[in-house]
Amino acid sequence: MRHDPMLAILADLLRRVDGLAGERGHVSLVRLRDEVDQIRHVARAYQIDSVEGLADTLQSALSLQGTGPVILSYLDLMRDAIAAEMPDAQVIPMTIAVKPAAVAGSSLSL
Repeated sequence: MRHDPMLAILADLLRRVDGLAGERGHVSLVRLRDEVDQIRHVARAYQIDSVEGLADTLQSALSLQGTGPVILSYLDLMRDAIAAEMPDAQVIPMTIAVKPAAVAGSSLSL
């Protein structure tokens, strides 16, 4: 099996973005800024311009507005940009929580 260094970099970026998205609302502004700066730095070092630009814009938004719902939108855009750089077979969709099917005779409420 051949190791692709760029694929490892993209997987690391994806892990970082998904980690921030998973901590939504539970991460301090200081840590969020630090993580986004690290993502931007890695993207710049490996010339992943779309991710670098989104991380830079998110940093500006954090400076002006602080934390808020806009963060998840930027993280989604960064995830899409990273996935676009990966070979199709390597893109792993985010897991979606699925509600168990209703048992016969019980009511289902949403």
